[in-house]
Amino acid sequence: MKTLLVALLLLPSLLVAAELPDIQSVPPDLVVPALSEGTPAAGKRVRHGLNIFYLPTDWKADTKWPVIVELAGNGGYKNKYGDVSTGLPEGSNLGYGLSGGKGFIWLCVPYLNAKGDQIAITWWGDKPSYDPQPTLKHLRESVRSLCRDFSGDETKVVLAGFSRGAIACNYLGLHDDETSKLWSAFFAYSHYDGVHKWPYPASNRESALIRLKRLGSRPQFICGEGANAQETKKYLHPLLSNADLTFQSTGFRNHNDAWTLRPCEARDKAREWLKRVTSSR
Repeated sequence: MKTLLVALLLLPSLLVAAELPDIQSVPPDLVVPALSEGTPAAGKRVRHGLNIFYLPTDWKADTKWPVIVELAGNGGYKNKYGDVSTGLPEGSNLGYGLSGGKGFIWLCVPYLNAKGDQIAITWWGDKPSYDPQPTLKHLRESVRSLCRDFSGDETKVVLAGFSRGAIACNYLGLHDDETSKLWSAFFAYSHYDGVHKWPYPASNRESALIRLKRLGSRPQFICGEGANAQETKKYLHPLLSNADLTFQSTGFRNHNDAWTLRPCEARDKAREWLKRVTSSR
């Protein structure tokens, strides 16, 4: 019954999305760099423990750099348009698409299982408790160590996420005071904490509102395929009518973060927003 209800709630967005163009109709102008081995360096994308991170082509150790921290969607996902999500950090695209590979350090952090020793492909922790604490601990440690060791600017750390990651922007990013204070802004693509109920504990709106109170005056860019972002706008407007929130449709039908690798109006606006929220802080 719950699955049917969620499907009915999503139906208007799905119908609108079906009328939009496919991302394959627009050739990409960016290709995410292949994973490299060895020492991190400017222009290299490397595996660093369980994380994947990229130093921009213009990176220098004696300069402070804004950081995009990215959380992936659920794994095991594939739809009729050929959109796929592996649930692994190396499958993420938002940070590279938004930055174009310059000006920002890009850090992709996984979700962890309950023991904190393996990557969780769906949600975080293990069923049925979905304990987020190992993931939160790893997330905090990863951000702090990257800023310390690779000249990340702790005052300009943007938390970004696709699908599961978009929900996690608030569910994990605003989960507690210690984690919340890491972020200067948030980029949520497709879904949003509190709009729908999900299988993990405290996904209801009452709990989401407690997390939302930690947002304060920080900006959020909320986007999605079809009418996804407008659905979130209807949810948030009565709650945060004066907040710094930007809502945007990707203009594509796809549930796929590779839209940021293609020239489009949504990417232009997202880049303008990113420049604003990192240059003013």
